[in-house]
Amino acid sequence: MNVFAFDIETIPDVDGGRRLLDLPDTLSDAQVAEALFAQRRQATGGSDFLRLHLHRIAVISVALRTGERFRVWSLGDGDDDEAGILRRFFEGIERFTPTLVSWNGSGFDLPVIHYRAMLHGVPAPRYWETGASEQSFRWNNYLNRFHDRHTDLMDVLAGYQPRANAPLDEIATLCGYPGKMGMSGGQVWEAILAGHFDQVRDYCETDVLNTYLVFLRFQLIRGHLDAAGYARECGVVRETLAQENRAHFRRFLDAWPPSPLEQAPTPAEGS
Repeated sequence: MNVFAFDIETIPDVDGGRRLLDLPDTLSDAQVAEALFAQRRQATGGSDFLRLHLHRIAVISVALRTGERFRVWSLGDGDDDEAGILRRFFEGIERFTPTLVSWNGSGFDLPVIHYRAMLHGVPAPRYWETGASEQSFRWNNYLNRFHDRHTDLMDVLAGYQPRANAPLDEIATLCGYPGKMGMSGGQVWEAILAGHFDQVRDYCETDVLNTYLVFLRFQLIRGHLDAAGYARECGVVRETLAQENRAHFRRFLDAWPPSPLEQAPTPAEGS
């Protein structure tokens, strides 16, 4: 099975904000964003978290497990080519037909991706397939909440009850994984304005690593991995990050102590 864990980081859609609010081009991106935030605060009574169609994708980070290979990388290099990011994301789905894995992907990441793909006219026939062209997708597709071709771990673990939702950072930390490192989603826009795209990318990659590791634990508890398989898969992640030898991966490894669950059981004597 090909597994494609993903996470996105977003910034305000300042171009869309200029059009919707009829703002002059003389305003800076920061000023337009502040106008969007102010409008949202007025509408909500305090929160400036923008509605999803006003988010622009800055980066999509991916953890891919296919065959004997595990890899973590990001789509987007700070050049603001959002359409290119989306095309590459959907090309991966066309190529691998993976199981998509996310944390709150149904509630945030995928709706944002949908709106932005529509805005840019990015085709994704395999992603949108629901059985009209390929019958197997009628019973397991990316769009149905209760199918596992897209597994939203937050939604599944909460029993599809919003009041039971939990933050990835806390679940990852409780499971012994590093949790959030370096920043939070609320700091992404400030980092982008300051020219620190690399920090945003690194943060997104550590988030997707946490998501993938929680998925491995989920595979263990539902019997899709046995104890030895779970230990092996964690070892693959550790080995990959060590070989990459990038600073944020080293910090991630340092913050991820081995757990008893990673010790593969030895066969009983005489078995």
